[in-house]
Order: sequence, then C-alpha cells, then structure tokens
Amino acid sequence: MKLTEVYDVVYIGNYTKDTIVSPAGVRYVDGGAMNYAAHAGARLGFRVAVVTHLAEEDQRVVDRLNQAGVACFVSYTPHSTCVTLEYPTDNPDNRKLYVTSTAGSIGIDEIAPVHCRAAVIGTTLRGEVGLEVIQALRGKDLLLAADVQGFVRVLRGENLNYERWDEMEAALSCLDILKSDAVEAEFLTGEADIHKAAKAFARMGPEEIVLTHKEGLLVYANGHFYEAGFYPQKPNGRSGRGDTCIGAYVAMRLSKPPEEAGIWAAAVTSLKMEQLGPFSRTVCDVEDLIRLKYRDGAIFS
Repeated sequence: MKLTEVYDVVYIGNYTKDTIVSPAGVRYVDGGAMNYAAHAGARLGFRVAVVTHLAEEDQRVVDRLNQAGVACFVSYTPHSTCVTLEYPTDNPDNRKLYVTSTAGSIGIDEIAPVHCRAAVIGTTLRGEVGLEVIQALRGKDLLLAADVQGFVRVLRGENLNYERWDEMEAALSCLDILKSDAVEAEFLTGEADIHKAAKAFARMGPEEIVLTHKEGLLVYANGHFYEAGFYPQKPNGRSGRGDTCIGAYVAMRLSKPPEEAGIWAAAVTSLKMEQLGPFSRTVCDVEDLIRLKYRDGAIFS
C-alpha cells in the first residue's frame, strides 16, 4: 500500500459482518458494499483500494482483500458493523435489515491521502459517510459515484428504516454516477416506474443512473436508457448484488461507454449471485457469459 500510488478505483464504506436469514436457512457472510465492490473491481484487473472501518477480530477480511490485490486503508474500531438481513420470500427486493453494532463514521482525513481515478461510496446506513466527505471528493479530479442505500437507511434502535434524505439534492449535485435499487428509487422519487425514477434522479445532478431490480439493471445516461438482465444459474447470493454491480460498472466506465459498462456489470453480478460472498470468478467467465446472454454474443474491446 503506497499513499503516492494512483488507484483506478477506491471503494469507501465500512465492512459489515452479516447474518443472512432466508427460506434456505441462516448463513454468516463477510459483507459490506466496499468488500463486494472491491473484489469485483480487482477480479476485472483494476488497481483497487478500499477505505474502511472494522474490528481487529475481523482482520481476515483485510487479509482476503490483500490477497485479491486490493490495497486497504483501514481504521480499527471497537466493533464492526453487524447486520442481520432477513429475506422472508424468494423475492430478492423484499428484505428487512437490523443492526446491532456500528463501526462509526469515515472522515475527510481518511480519504484525503488516497489518489484515484474513480471513487465509489458504498455504505450501510446514514452517518457512515457525510455530505462533507462527498464534497471533499468532488473537489478531486475523479469520477465520483455513490449508492443511495447508505443515505436513505436510518438506524432507529436496531432497525434500519427508510427515511427522508434532506441532503439528497446537495449530495446528488456532486455525483457523476448514482446507484439505487428499485425500492429505494420509489421511496426517494415517488416513482414506481424505474425509468421515471431514473430521470427524476438525473434532474438532481448525476450524469448517469444505475438502477438495479430483481430482473437486472437499468442505466440512464446521456438521455438514453440501456438495460441488461441478470442470469444467475442458481440465485444463491442475493446479498451484495447491487454493491457488486456498481463496483463493476464504475471500474468498467474508466474505459467503456455506459451501455458496455452496464453489460459487463450485469454479467459480473449474475455470476456473483450464484454464490454467497464476493465475486470470485475470472474475466474469461464474464466474457463467456456475455457471449452467451448479451448483445447477440458480442464481446466489447
């Protein structure tokens, strides 16, 4: 890890120790948006770093990221963020989240030393990354993306509730790329139609919107819509779907236009959804799936 190195993408957000409850049973997974996203970016061959918080007892997560070629800028805290995710049905968009401990907020001083071409803010709950951090990143010469999930979710007791985000327009005006899922988009924009929701988000400033739903993803960029489906053979790894998607999308946007980046992100996410935990397949696997399922077998160079 070198402070003078310029990374392709830095993923910012706290690690989460996840308990996943679904019709298939109870499983324990090392999660966190930055964790899922960083593994995807690294697997695609990019120079990747993370800025994160976790407890020392969860050092294995840092070790695995390092083994994957990810540089880690870590602040150790008394507790990691611990999350229970309940999926009462097979619908991946229907879930409830509970938090029993948090690893605190990431400050400007933690992101200041990291140099990168793109940054992705992926958090679990409001307060993990504040508006001041977004504005500080906007002051850098980089492609800036954020996921709304960590801003619309507010911790009340142990429950994560959706609540109005008063700083939304100020935050979105700083972004190049915004990521949301269909449920969050309807809550924040009042639009159940994902195309209308994407346009509503874009009017607040971001040039590109990446919106995930149970069937795939929608990209809205330059006044055009691009859509790509998810094709997991076995949907065993719903948790981390959106994190993987935006992680791959932003990395690919460094060299590809929105439509192509969206196809790559959809393919990576499809393969990730076949297993619990972060994406662990190869670029060749992604290319094979693109040949099979996307754009009449076209591979983009």
